[in-house]
Amino acid sequence: MTAKERRKALKALLGSGKTIAVPGVYDAVSAKLVENAGFPIVYVGSYTSAASRLGQPDVGILSLPEMAAHAQCVVDAVRIPVIADFEDGFSKPPNIWRAVREFERAGIAAIHIEDHVHGKHTDFERVIRPLDHMLARVKAALDAREDPDFMIIARTDAAWLYSDPSEAVERMNAFLEAGADMVFPAGMKPDRLAKVRSRINGKVMVTNFKGVSVAEEEKAGADIVLYYGFCLYAAYHGVKSALAQFRDGRDFNKIPEVIGSVDDFEKFIGYDGFAARAKKYGLL
Repeated sequence: MTAKERRKALKALLGSGKTIAVPGVYDAVSAKLVENAGFPIVYVGSYTSAASRLGQPDVGILSLPEMAAHAQCVVDAVRIPVIADFEDGFSKPPNIWRAVREFERAGIAAIHIEDHVHGKHTDFERVIRPLDHMLARVKAALDAREDPDFMIIARTDAAWLYSDPSEAVERMNAFLEAGADMVFPAGMKPDRLAKVRSRINGKVMVTNFKGVSVAEEEKAGADIVLYYGFCLYAAYHGVKSALAQFRDGRDFNKIPEVIGSVDDFEKFIGYDGFAARAKKYGLL
């Protein structure tokens, strides 16, 4: 599937009217697993990218080349649409075009650009940009894209910052009026979204919350729910558990999740495909 086809596929999925659960991945293998499990979309964010690429928290530590390269590894591993974290555009509005082109060339189907300045995933005070500053970033991203099917999703952290959702709603509608394809009220739980959903003039993407089901997000009116840390958390738990068993038992043959996965993994990762190509073309 070409990049254009993936972008059209994402728009078609959004047009279905169904709420789509999208697991977050941290590398190419986890992306392939998401696709193999039957999910129609993959998400790669800065949270999992910073953790897997650098072993560091998501505190603005990744550069544009690192984020774009990591996202492209995910794109190249699957055939389904990929939504990627675009942070705040990695630059001031006049230079955002470069980042947009990097992600667009990588084959990404959609990016989300945010209005927060600092405070994400930390105990520091959360600060967001003035609305006009954020609108300049959204417009710059829209102007920079070459494929009109490459979706620009505008994120606001106002729902996290204020108890009154009015500011978040105002911002989201301003983003949509400016041309954003979708909005992303970070930190808005289903009970709050349900109360204001009729006031939001477009498609809405949210992140998951502990204790909340996809059915609850659907009832609240979410179009996409990002389970941004899903694969990372699963891998962290699984590897940590297997290593503890190996350390204590000193026999990896007694860890079925490891020894029993070798043949299945090698088939999954594509050794059979290589063997077929080697037979067809010969080994030179």
